[in-house]
Amino acid sequence: MAPRPTSHSDVSLNLALAVIASSTARLLLLDGDLTLIAASKSFCRAFQIDPVSVANCPLGKLGAGEWNVPQLNTLLTAAASGFAEVESYEIDLNRKGRESRRLVLNAQKLEYGNDDNVRLLLAVSDVTDARIAEKLKDDLVKEKAVLLQELQHRVANSLQIIASVLMQSARKVQSDETRTHLFDAHQRVMSVAAMQQQLAASSASDVALRPYFTALCKSIGASMIRDHNQLSLDVSADDSSSAADVSVSLGLIVTELVINALKHAFPGDRKGKIKVDYHSHGPNWALSVTDDGIGMPADAANVKPGLGTGIVEALTKQLQAVIKVTDAKPGTAVSVAHTQIAAVQMGEARAV
Repeated sequence: MAPRPTSHSDVSLNLALAVIASSTARLLLLDGDLTLIAASKSFCRAFQIDPVSVANCPLGKLGAGEWNVPQLNTLLTAAASGFAEVESYEIDLNRKGRESRRLVLNAQKLEYGNDDNVRLLLAVSDVTDARIAEKLKDDLVKEKAVLLQELQHRVANSLQIIASVLMQSARKVQSDETRTHLFDAHQRVMSVAAMQQQLAASSASDVALRPYFTALCKSIGASMIRDHNQLSLDVSADDSSSAADVSVSLGLIVTELVINALKHAFPGDRKGKIKVDYHSHGPNWALSVTDDGIGMPADAANVKPGLGTGIVEALTKQLQAVIKVTDAKPGTAVSVAHTQIAAVQMGEARAV
């Protein structure tokens, strides 16, 4: 008796089974009753399943019964009926004598024109190690945040102590010049403390400049302006933000320019106001400190620059910006501006 010819459907089925069995992915082919038709070698190897025992085995009896998860069976049954989709469904596979594994399941009902024979393809991914790595990373991030908070707290305390010592020393010394230097040092430490407080409060890598400059000027004004009806210090800024290192440099520039205006622009209890302004457009920005005081001395070109001037010039150069001092009529305006053109020109000059 001649052998029965192999039908086209038999060839297709055998080919599909061969593809699944040899796949490097962890795959199961199920029928509508959640009975296994085939399993990939990768699946059997990963979950210590005998490949011989797979065919015609109900999913719930696979292995030692660890795949008998009621919620999973209900979901797969609904998927086989076309009433649900199984995407990134996570379960814990608990096996006696072995570590629990975290699995991500994706099931797809196969559409091949035969509604009588339902086929469900189940893909299994083991994400246990990835979840452990994520938890370790999260724990490290939390630990780093706690350590950073503690460091910021200690830095703030240290700055307050230094400022207090400088102020006490300034009150005790007899030399007016030494007292002035100590007061200047105290103001700089207080401005750094204000900057540190603002940076610590910023959870993002960028710092919002309006509240930053406002807090900074409030700190300077509180320690240097005796009568706020006599002198005012205002901040005008847009909603710009900058990287932490850039904001520190900008804050130091503001500190030096404001302190300089408070010390020299209003002699003899003269009334007046100081305005700090910052605006940006794309990569270009402009910072200015303007007062309506007595203005620059007639022999300003012959006056020896002080420490504050040196600090502002160094920081301006670091930011690849340009500083300009003009007569505000009345008063003085100092502006520090950064533009792409200026930055490119500075870069070309250094290259030459």
